[in-house]
Amino acid sequence: MASLDEMRDARLNKLENLKKQGIDPFPSKVARDFDISELKNRFNEFKDSGKEVSIAGRVMALRGQGAILFAVLFDGTEKIQTIIKKDVLDDDLFNLFVDTIDIGDFISVTGPAIVSKTDEESIEAHSWMIAAKTLLPLPEKWHGLQDVDERYRKRYLDLLMNPELRGLMIKKAKFWDVTREFMKLHGFLEVETPTLELTTGGAEATPFKTHHNDYDLNVYLRISIGELWQKRLMAAGFPKTFEIGRAYRNEGTSPEHAQEFTNMEFYWAYADYRDGMKLVRDLYIEIAKKVFGKTQFASRGQSFNLNDDWKEIDYAEEVKKQTGIDLGSATEKEMMKKLDELGVKYEGKNRERLTDTLWKYCRKNISGPAFVINHPVLVAPLAKKNRDEKTVQRFQPIIAGIEIGNGYSELNDPIDQDKRFRVQKKLLEEGDTEAMMEDKEFVEMLEHGMPPTCGFGFGERLFAVLADKPLRELQLFPLMRPKN
Repeated sequence: MASLDEMRDARLNKLENLKKQGIDPFPSKVARDFDISELKNRFNEFKDSGKEVSIAGRVMALRGQGAILFAVLFDGTEKIQTIIKKDVLDDDLFNLFVDTIDIGDFISVTGPAIVSKTDEESIEAHSWMIAAKTLLPLPEKWHGLQDVDERYRKRYLDLLMNPELRGLMIKKAKFWDVTREFMKLHGFLEVETPTLELTTGGAEATPFKTHHNDYDLNVYLRISIGELWQKRLMAAGFPKTFEIGRAYRNEGTSPEHAQEFTNMEFYWAYADYRDGMKLVRDLYIEIAKKVFGKTQFASRGQSFNLNDDWKEIDYAEEVKKQTGIDLGSATEKEMMKKLDELGVKYEGKNRERLTDTLWKYCRKNISGPAFVINHPVLVAPLAKKNRDEKTVQRFQPIIAGIEIGNGYSELNDPIDQDKRFRVQKKLLEEGDTEAMMEDKEFVEMLEHGMPPTCGFGFGERLFAVLADKPLRELQLFPLMRPKN
């Protein structure tokens, strides 16, 4: 079998052959009347009419010998067979095809639509043009790229050779289309908020840091989709807003985590977390039906039906039920001991981090659909308190043991917010890189007044769970270390 270098050299020779014939191997335009999918939809209209049509695509398969060749063309919408016959084409054009075209090349073919002897819809080539000559071969048809690192690094080949993956990416685009349509239908205004911030807010995560040369300022890439900005819009008199955009978190990679991802957040004036829970349930069911055509799923070894009643799970009660730890009275030492007994790794020994780690252990055993509610104040610095003053009006949908979103009755008491920011500031000073930064201008906005508001955010993790694929697998171009 020829080496990759030998194959490239052979294709370079074919490239030179095309040039010697006065043919540009990389023309800016070739004959093409419409997509292959449109041709196939209208095939009966053209079949046996004698009318010539022009299509273009990549050669995905090439077989035959002697006086007849069969090439399968793919243009990203559909595939179709083209038949290249020596007794139909000019001899020079037929021989040029044989001498210069390889699997992977892009060509344009013009000819009538016919049905082959094997009843396959085809185009009989009366002429052809090179659209782009390739110098490297495609992966082997039946196995594609097997090495995971290679698959992610050469994603263009992975997507080309894997129709299932390509179909999922199309579904992912529809996932966000359905989300956008749903929000607009419910009266929400789509907005854009800054991705560069002086202080990060709206989540607990380690941010990426960069420098603004013109202002000579250190700034951060946002970790949420404009939470503190969209709340300012509530104060500005916008009753319903949402944004779909990219967020960045400088933390570990796992099947459910990435450093760059797409989220949606909405803010709804004069609504509380109960209103948000109802809207979110309706949104998730809408996404499931319109994107996947079902509400019953099996994912991460668990099954759930989004059309079922969504249970409400008390945060502290669930932790106590599964671990025996009473979050209200347990010491940090007792929490660490329990985590050690459970074999759970934890970072940070402050109460907030330990509480969150205990909860993450417990949530894996909840198949859902469910909403976890009544979170301790410590783990929700932006949520309004319940009457008990110990828990907050926060809700998180859970399916397949994974939190698929986060929402609150948003805190609009400036005095309380200032106190909670100070707690977070202390955590940051003690080395907790995921603690929230203090934002005095946001507190000032609250002093001017923000109406009661429900806020909620979710991201592409929901799509990954419904598709039962790792989040990283469903990113078009996952971040990769450079090759040495």
